[in-house]
Amino acid sequence: MKTAFTLSSGGGRKGGTISEEAADLGKVKTEHIKRLGQELMSRFPDRFSSNFDDNKHAVDALTEGATTKVRNQVAGYITHTISLTQVDSPSENEEELPA
Repeated sequence: MKTAFTLSSGGGRKGGTISEEAADLGKVKTEHIKRLGQELMSRFPDRFSSNFDDNKHAVDALTEGATTKVRNQVAGYITHTISLTQVDSPSENEEELPA
């Protein structure tokens, strides 16, 4: 089923509503953001953590000419990715517990 961005009611921005399917579209990162984030994480794995502010400063230091919006999107993508990998991997304490 194809999802389309639709505005109901007539003309302009006043009174328009966004369909429920279109409201979920904001979570998609562009390929450029993902590629840049993955490349930075592979080149500098020790520079990033699950802290957004630290990642934001690291991305700013490692990239040239990135706008504030792009920097924040890349830092957010890196933070999200690292947080997911930390949740998926078992901690050392869990492995040491007797069965």
